[in-house]
Amino acid sequence: MNPYLRLLTFLIPLLLQGISPLFSKDGYKLWLQYHPLESPQKVQRLMGAIRVEGDSPTLAILKKELQLAANGFFDENHPLAFDYQEESARLIISKRSPQRWDPADKGSLGREGFRLLQNDAGAIWIAADTDIGLLYGTFKWLQLMQAGQSIPAAGFHSEPKIQRRILNHWDNLNRTVERGYAGASIWNWHRLPDHIDQQYHDYARANASIGINGTVVTNVNANALVLTPEYLEKAAALADVFRPYGITLYLTARFSAPMELGRLPTADPLDPEVQEWWKKKAEEIYQYIPDFGGFLVKADSEGQPGPHNYQRSQADGANLLADALKPHGGIVMWRAFVYSEDTPDDRAKQAYQEFQPYDGSFRDNVIVQVKNGAIDFQPREPFHPLFGAMPQTPLMMEFQITQEYLGQATHHVFLPSLYTEVLQSDTYVNGPGSTVSKVIDGSLHGYSLTAMAGVANIGTDRNWTGHHFHQANWFGYGRLAWDPQTSPETIADEWLRLTFTNAPEFIKPVKKMMLQSHEMAVNYMTPLGLHHIMAWSHHYGPGPWVTDRHRDDWTATYYHKASENGVGFDRTASGSNALEQYAPELQEKWGNLQQIPEKYLLWFHHVRWDHPLKSGRTLWDEMALRYQKGVDEARENVATWQNLQSHVDEERHAHVLSFLKIQAKEAVWWKDACLLYFQQFAQSPLPDGVEPPEKNLEYFMGIRHRYVPGN
Repeated sequence: MNPYLRLLTFLIPLLLQGISPLFSKDGYKLWLQYHPLESPQKVQRLMGAIRVEGDSPTLAILKKELQLAANGFFDENHPLAFDYQEESARLIISKRSPQRWDPADKGSLGREGFRLLQNDAGAIWIAADTDIGLLYGTFKWLQLMQAGQSIPAAGFHSEPKIQRRILNHWDNLNRTVERGYAGASIWNWHRLPDHIDQQYHDYARANASIGINGTVVTNVNANALVLTPEYLEKAAALADVFRPYGITLYLTARFSAPMELGRLPTADPLDPEVQEWWKKKAEEIYQYIPDFGGFLVKADSEGQPGPHNYQRSQADGANLLADALKPHGGIVMWRAFVYSEDTPDDRAKQAYQEFQPYDGSFRDNVIVQVKNGAIDFQPREPFHPLFGAMPQTPLMMEFQITQEYLGQATHHVFLPSLYTEVLQSDTYVNGPGSTVSKVIDGSLHGYSLTAMAGVANIGTDRNWTGHHFHQANWFGYGRLAWDPQTSPETIADEWLRLTFTNAPEFIKPVKKMMLQSHEMAVNYMTPLGLHHIMAWSHHYGPGPWVTDRHRDDWTATYYHKASENGVGFDRTASGSNALEQYAPELQEKWGNLQQIPEKYLLWFHHVRWDHPLKSGRTLWDEMALRYQKGVDEARENVATWQNLQSHVDEERHAHVLSFLKIQAKEAVWWKDACLLYFQQFAQSPLPDGVEPPEKNLEYFMGIRHRYVPGN
C-alpha cells in the first residue's frame, strides 16, 4: 500500500472520533491546559473587551497568556484586543492609582501582591502595584475561570507570605541531574548563550503561574566552572529569559573556587586574598547579571569543601560570601546540611551542633537553608530542631520535590501533605502555636529575610516530571511557598481542575487518592518512625540490611538498630539525647513511650517487638499490618484510576496507569523484603491479614539495580 494511503487509513478514523494525534495531551502544558469552559459565555464577554494599561516585557507576556487562554477556553482562534477605553472595557488590568481604587484599602500590595475586583456592572479589575503583580493576578484570574469559580463579592486579595520562593536544580553542567528522575537537565549549556530553547520560556511561565520567583540552575555539589566568564555569559542568557516573569537567577558557589579558578594557595575565609578574590568575582557576576540573586552553598558535607578545612565556623564561611555580595544586593543561602568526616553518635544532631551556637553571628544577607528534617528527606521525619532555635538568624525551609526516597519517578506521592505536616508542626519555642511556618515566614522571630527552597523534579521528559502526578508536587510547592497556610485539600482540588477536568465524579476519587498517598507510601516503606532503610547509594527500593560501609551513617542498620531486643533509634536521654534539641514540651511528650505519636515512635525510641501499641497489637504485628495496608491502598489506586478512563485522555490515562501498577508491584517488594528482614529479629509469625512473601530474604538481598537514574 502507498505509505500516504496507509497514513490516511490511520488518521481518518481518529479524526472522525474527534481525536487528533498531532495535539495529544502529553502533559507538556502542565496545569496551564486551558481546556474549553463548560459555560464560556460570561468569560467570553469579559475577554471581548480588555484594557491592559502600560507597556513592558512583562505585560507583553500577560497579553500573550490571555490570548492562549482565550483560544483554549473557547476552543477556537479567538483574537483579543487590549486597548478598549476604560468605560467600555469588561476586563481592566492596571496598576493602581488613587482615583481607581477602593478608598477603604490604602495599603500597598508590595512588589508581588494583587487584587481582583468585580464591580456592579460585572466588569473585572485586576490591580497591582507592579507589572509582576499584574502577571500573578492575571494567572490567578485565569485559573479561577478554568476551575469554574467566581471572584468573591468582597474581591480577592493575595500577597506572598514568603519573600523568596525558589527552585533548587541539582543539575550538572554536563546535563546529568543528581536525584533527577525525569530525563536530562533542561539547561543545554553547550548551546547557550546563542540558542534559547522554547522550554526555558515555558519553564519560566509555569513558575510564574504559581508564584515561584527564583531559581538556582546548578547543583549544590558545585562545579566552579559556572563562575567563569564562559558560563556567566550563558547564565546571563537564562537570566534574561526569566526576568520578565519575575524570576531571579542564583548560582551555586564552590567554596574552593579561589584555588581552582584563582590559583590561590588557600580558600580560608579569613585570608585577605581570598576575601578580595570573592569581592572581584561578585563584581564580575553583576556585570553579566545586574539583578543576580546570590549564592547557594553546600559546604563541609559529602566531600564538598568548606570552612572546616581551615578550622573556621560556618558563620565565617557564609560571611565571606555575604560581604562580597552585599554591595550589589545579593544574598547567601548557606545550607545547614553539614556533617563531619567522622561518623557521629547521631547524625540527626549534627546540623544543630554546627549552627545553633553561632546564632546572631551571620551577616544580615545570609539565610541558613535547613532541610525539613534532621536526616535527609525521609518519607517522614519530625521537623528539624533548628527551626525555632535560631531567633537571630533567618532560616529558610528546604523541601525535596524530587522523590529521592519516595519511589523516585514511578511512585505517586502527593508531597504537599508531607510539607504541610512539617509546616504546621509546633516548635513551642515561644509557647503553643509557634509553628514551623511562622518561623520561616518571619513572623515568629521578626526575620527581615524569608525564603523557601524546593529541590526540583524537572527534566526533559515531555511531561516535565516523569510521572504526570508529580506535576502536582511542583505546583503544590509553589502554592505553599506563596502561602504556607494553604491546605493540601485546596491544592489537590485546584491542580486536578486545572490539569484534567472539573467533573466531580473524577475530582472526588482522585483527590482522595492524592491526599492518602503520602501516608500510604510511609506505610509500605517506613512505618512507625523507621527511616533511611533504602537501598545503598541510589536509594531505589528497600535495603534494611545495608551495613558495613565506609560511613556507618550511610547504612540502614545505623538507623534502625534491629535486634532480638527490639528496633528503633533511641534519641532520648538514655540514648543519643537528640531529643534535647527540641523544646521542653516536645521532650516531655516525645520522650514518653505512652505519649509520643506513633508515627515518630521508632525515630526516638528503641522498642521491644512485643511492646503493645494503641491498637492493642504488638509492635511487630502493627508494623506488619501497616506494610500490608500500604500495599492494599496502592492496589486500590490502580482500580480507582482504571475506572476513570472516560474522564481522561487516552495518553495520560495509560501513562499514569502503568506507573500506578509499578507502584503497587514495588509496594509488595518493600513489604516482603522489610518484613522478612525484621522477622528474623522479631521471631514471630506474620499476623492474620498479612500476605506471606513469595520469595525468601536471600532473593531480595540479591537484587542489584544498575544505572538507576539520578545517582
